[in-house]
Amino acid sequence: MLKPLLIEIGVEELPAVPLLKELQNIEKKYTDILEKNSLLGEFEFYYTPRRLVIWHREFQTQQADSVEEFFGAPLAVAYKDGEPTPAANGFAKKCGVSVDELSTGTKGGKEVLYYKKDVKGKQTSELLNEIINTWIKSLNFGKSMRWGSEMQSFIRPIRWVNVLLGDELVNVELFGVKSKKATFVHRISNFDSLNIGGAKEYFEILKQGGVTLFQEQRKEDILSGFASLEKDNGITIEIDDNLLNEIVAITEHPTALLGSFDVEFLRLPPEVIITSMKEHQRYFPVFKDNKLLNKFVVVSNALTDDFSKVIEGNEKVLRPRLADGLFFYDNDLKNGLSTDGLEKVAFFKGLGSVADKIQRELKIANTLFQTYKIDAKKEDLQRAVSLAKADLMSEMVYEFTELQGLMGYYYAIEAGETKEIVTAIKEQYLPDGEGSDLPSTPMSAIVAMSIKLDTLLALFSVNQIPTGSRDPFALRRAVNGIIRITSAYNLEFDIVKSLKKLAAEYDEIDMQKLENFFLERVKQYYKVNPSVVEAVLASGERELVAMGKKIEALNTIVNSEGFSESFSTFKRVANITKDIDLTVPLSVDSKLFQEEAEKILYAKYNEVSSALYSSYETQLDALLGLKPELDKFFDDVMVNVEDEALKNNRKSLVASIYKSILDIADIKEVSV
Repeated sequence: MLKPLLIEIGVEELPAVPLLKELQNIEKKYTDILEKNSLLGEFEFYYTPRRLVIWHREFQTQQADSVEEFFGAPLAVAYKDGEPTPAANGFAKKCGVSVDELSTGTKGGKEVLYYKKDVKGKQTSELLNEIINTWIKSLNFGKSMRWGSEMQSFIRPIRWVNVLLGDELVNVELFGVKSKKATFVHRISNFDSLNIGGAKEYFEILKQGGVTLFQEQRKEDILSGFASLEKDNGITIEIDDNLLNEIVAITEHPTALLGSFDVEFLRLPPEVIITSMKEHQRYFPVFKDNKLLNKFVVVSNALTDDFSKVIEGNEKVLRPRLADGLFFYDNDLKNGLSTDGLEKVAFFKGLGSVADKIQRELKIANTLFQTYKIDAKKEDLQRAVSLAKADLMSEMVYEFTELQGLMGYYYAIEAGETKEIVTAIKEQYLPDGEGSDLPSTPMSAIVAMSIKLDTLLALFSVNQIPTGSRDPFALRRAVNGIIRITSAYNLEFDIVKSLKKLAAEYDEIDMQKLENFFLERVKQYYKVNPSVVEAVLASGERELVAMGKKIEALNTIVNSEGFSESFSTFKRVANITKDIDLTVPLSVDSKLFQEEAEKILYAKYNEVSSALYSSYETQLDALLGLKPELDKFFDDVMVNVEDEALKNNRKSLVASIYKSILDIADIKEVSV
């Protein structure tokens, strides 16, 4: 029999960020618990800041009957001289029967003790208390709290529990709170609990009480409100998806409102205003013709017909924050952009101060400048690196740490620094994520690389190597950034030779660990068949630009039509050459050729190997194009002949071909 099931867990206001982080696991954890209890069925999950809700339109009122099977010891072990052994007695006890009630069955080709019993399904109402407790206590929101006399903890205190199977209340106790046929609506609508008769009435009461239960509906309501404000006021609202999701999570009745602030605050860099509004107030910035306006959008959770007081209150809250920002900004401009004091700011234990870090970065920048000979002035590069961390001493960055680098850019402009220098300061942390922009100039690229390389080398020198998911200094992101920069600007960087040269300025570093760290990031960075990356790395290639081009070339060919046929041929080539040292020059004597097929193969190989190619892809394609000649060679020529000189010559011919392919990738490592 099927009945609707409603589960509502009422809580004090849930913090948005922990809830959103766990959101992807909530439904799965509940599903897993249902499956273990043989009650799996479709359901919907809803949340507001004050409730977690599970809704089954149809739910089994009883578990299905089942059969439990038990397999015991082999008969040879279970009985001795016709009498049951302790193994048999123990199995019978486990099954809850006497030895005489056991039968035999076959398992693993052996005859063993066997018992089967019918299990009658339990009533759902008997199971829900444990199901709900297990589910709620499995949720991981990070920090949790205890309240009252409860010793167990949850993200916020549980205030009510409402569980209805059909229209009947199911007895559930969660954190000392017993279930009731009652719920709470929006606080402004009614502060007291409201009794409900059944699920249908529940949804209606919430709606009338100002609660939009469905989170997707709340999001639609917010976006619809944004669209109306944009149309009515000729503005554009910048929608941050993360912020939007937070607003959905902290409101039950969202209404988008347009507020404003004094135009004088537009003297601040736009990022300061936006950061202050988004991070501290959860406001959305407003633009017109791509320029920031002295307006903002706040999403209210109030139930009212007159929002003037709500808007006024939010404007009052924002003003002192922007006033503080303007005060910090003006003070910083008076003080100028200076690195004085950075010698007192520690970078990391054993690595000196931030001023020491700047000196290390300068040495790396000079080395990279000499290596790449970019179109920039060396003194500009040195100036950019020297000033990159100067804004750490500013009042603004002390208040808004996420603006480091960006404030240095604005202060450098005010100080009259060149466009190249201020751009490099602004872009010093780029790329700072997978979809992030890259530095826009070669000089900015060198500055960003220098900072990332020093962070890597310095922390590896004090054995601060990321383990598991822990990476507090974002070293994995730093390597990804280096891969992207070198690829975009075609800056050859060998992760063995280049790193060894730079590492000479640091305390002893385990270079093998550092190389392996880079290689692991390379494997994660390229979104291709993992064996393609392994094949290129197995070739010994360690220069990042060439590595990337070879991976892309091999991936294109591996995914091309007909590669599987070619692969079998070249796998055979690899097997023939597996005992040959490919690191030494190979000698092929054409005078020893006896068969026409080996002569043709040699001539074609010489033609292919001596040609010039515009890319690794065309080169590899040409080498793999030797398949017809190789197939003919394998059909007509015996390689392992008794004549030692002839055998070695033929092996050298085949090995020469594989060695040429190995310059790009060890193709036998590819999985197709």
